[in-house]
Amino acid sequence: MDRYPDILEDILHSDENSDDEWDMLLAETKREEESRSKKRNKHRGSVPGHRIIRRGRVEGHERLYHDYFAPNCVYDAFFRRRFRMGRPLFLRIVNGVEQYDPYFVQTTDAIGNLGLSSLQKVTAAFRILTYGTPADFVDEYVRIRESTAIESLRRFVQAVIAVFGDEYLRPPNNNDIARLLAIGEQRGFPGMLGSIDCMHWKWKNCPTAWQGMYTGHCHEPTIILEAVASQDLWIWHAFFGLPGSLNDINVLERSPVFATLTEGRAPPVNYRINGHDYTMGYYLADGIYPNWSTFVKTIPCPQGLKRKHYAAAQESIRKDVERAFGVLQARFAIVRGPARFWDEETLAYIMKACIIMNNMIIEDEGATNDNDFDGSGENPIVQVSHVHTPEFVDFIQTHHQIRSNASHSQLQSDLIEHLWQRYGQ
Repeated sequence: MDRYPDILEDILHSDENSDDEWDMLLAETKREEESRSKKRNKHRGSVPGHRIIRRGRVEGHERLYHDYFAPNCVYDAFFRRRFRMGRPLFLRIVNGVEQYDPYFVQTTDAIGNLGLSSLQKVTAAFRILTYGTPADFVDEYVRIRESTAIESLRRFVQAVIAVFGDEYLRPPNNNDIARLLAIGEQRGFPGMLGSIDCMHWKWKNCPTAWQGMYTGHCHEPTIILEAVASQDLWIWHAFFGLPGSLNDINVLERSPVFATLTEGRAPPVNYRINGHDYTMGYYLADGIYPNWSTFVKTIPCPQGLKRKHYAAAQESIRKDVERAFGVLQARFAIVRGPARFWDEETLAYIMKACIIMNNMIIEDEGATNDNDFDGSGENPIVQVSHVHTPEFVDFIQTHHQIRSNASHSQLQSDLIEHLWQRYGQ
């Protein structure tokens, strides 16, 4: 009331006080008190109108633990089916994520109540990834609210990439190259390092202003993943994020798939086919890819037994990358259905994390014949190099060698003869 001394003094000393003046004073005072009250409550206390739900977070953790992680758990036989991986691998991921990001460490609130455990947060993220369910679907079992589940998912995929990305999503080293070349030789394609193709992921919540740019032959907004996979379905290269209006050639022109080869940092690849020596590996590709020396394509309308045999073999083995896409979508249903997130960055994190965990599952289940995938191999520890970098002329020369049509035709002819001499006769 100290803001209105003149008004109060006039009212008290006036002989013509009226009810209207008193009402005016009381109304102004009431408004001032309400304004001060709002300012006091703005930075403390509960949010007005916010409904608090006692979910029973501790009981939810105990139920989750006894169902899947206790020594004699209830659903021991269903763990692999529902989490897409074995329990030791899952716990390894949980421990790595928890050590990387303190968000997953269980804490207490201001009054001493336990918060969500790391198992609850990671399980919620896994259910969204593996089943492709909405974020609020996991609330009934895990006891976690929708916004917390979304935050857990975002932090989980970023932690998986940071902790396991260098080991499980990297270019092949010397040992890997030797193993891939041996597999290619056994299958009739010496020098083959895998197969390459693109996959479209539907973007349901694509912003309206971007839908024209992201809509292509699928007639709905999509985001493209370019990948290279080997026979064991291990994904060696993943390039994600380009709009669905582009085709495979446009994606290739922007892809770093041949960056290390062009810069002279790729491991050496030497092999011999039909009396000709080659120094660059290749990928099996479909017909849309250009006639480069690093791609081996099928023959659209083969004439003669040799060409028909070659086309059948190439089209059969090239399906490795298609099978890798199918297995990735089966294990992580979120990349099979429409993406519900609004920002492209989160979708890129999700796709990359799913590929990393797919490779971890392949290694854990022994599909790689117990090969070493820790990234060590024969590659030494990376150190700062002070040697002279390759000349720009060498860079251009390698660039032209990759795009050589003559080398592509020669390699295809040699493979046709090689396959016919080995399997056709």
